Amino acid sequence: MIHNSVHGPGTTSFRSFCRGRLVAILSVSRAAYGECEVVRWLATVRWLGLCFLATTLVAARASAEGTGKLPVRVVVVTTFELGNDTGDTPGEFQAWVERLPLPQTLPFQLGNHPLRYNAEKQVLGIVTGEGSLRGAASIMALGLDDRFDLSKAYWLVPAIAGIDPTYASVGSAAWAEWIIDRDLNFEIDAREIPPEWSTGHVPLGRSKPFQPPTPALDRPNGVNGYQLNHELVEWAYQLTRNVHLDDTPALKSIRAGYARYPNALKPPFVLKGDEVSASDWWLGERMNTLAQQWMGYWSGGKGRAVTTAMEDCGILTSLTSLSRAHRVQFDRVLVLRTGSDYTIPASGQTVTQLLASEAEEDAGLSAYVPALEAAYRVGSTVVDELVGNWAKYADHTPAAK
Repeated sequence: MIHNSVHGPGTTSFRSFCRGRLVAILSVSRAAYGECEVVRWLATVRWLGLCFLATTLVAARASAEGTGKLPVRVVVVTTFELGNDTGDTPGEFQAWVERLPLPQTLPFQLGNHPLRYNAEKQVLGIVTGEGSLRGAASIMALGLDDRFDLSKAYWLVPAIAGIDPTYASVGSAAWAEWIIDRDLNFEIDAREIPPEWSTGHVPLGRSKPFQPPTPALDRPNGVNGYQLNHELVEWAYQLTRNVHLDDTPALKSIRAGYARYPNALKPPFVLKGDEVSASDWWLGERMNTLAQQWMGYWSGGKGRAVTTAMEDCGILTSLTSLSRAHRVQFDRVLVLRTGSDYTIPASGQTVTQLLASEAEEDAGLSAYVPALEAAYRVGSTVVDELVGNWAKYADHTPAAK
């Protein structure tokens, strides 16, 4: 409407009217006050007009850009909290609330848990709930929540996981580039498979395990995984590779049962390592081998199945859709998983004994507290860097040098 009133039909007659009125005013002014006073008056009018125009343009720009939404630089995505957000047995969220901190509580009826926000740092925290279904639903709800401007936000998933002793020790922190889904497949009970098959899991669209060619990760009949921004993952790893992670007598005792795995004997460390995501909490040598093979098949041999978790393919599915709608930037997503337990039994331990020790889930895991600490210590290093240098990272996604 404004555009048409200035440049549309009727503009010529409106300008002629204004010009006529101005000529009439000047004629009267000259007769009453003289030429010099008229010149001064015209200069004043022109200056006031320019001030008005500048003020109008600034206000219009502010009106266009100022959405009234809460600005978000980083979204911290945790998957569970055991009780309160502060002061009791911690889940993944508590350290972020208490130490970053995230002091402001915001209602989130479409989600699983109230949100937390730090207005000064512009960091938003969410608890999605465990499993890929809650992960997907919570992130989609947040992405469509018009209270927040997520257009430039970085997304960090700092969460605990099972960890393969082939690659790392409990308490270690792994930055993932490949997150491969293991739920979308055919499955035959292992007791009924042909003797030459190594597993009863078969990719959709194939008739045998690991049958070539490998289907595309994202295709019309399903999604079997995601590859994150390689440059951003490498940047995060380089930034945090020397972060000190505490070693404890308890961790040393856990590691002692894995003498046949050199990397499992190391004190906790930061590494790059990928994730197999599945809704079932699997354990044991055979399932661990399947995870390694599944990762190799779907990543074209580029990924290493270092961790196993449940939520991340659901989270990434929602972020992919939100990115297509230009509400978020998918190339600003980071997944950090920390080892709270080994995926296979220790020497002298059966897989059923391992299951019994983990049946309480979460807080009952062998390296639960060290894994929570590693997730915060490594993850907050990235958050502090992004927030503290926002002028650098707001419009330019970092990459490794």
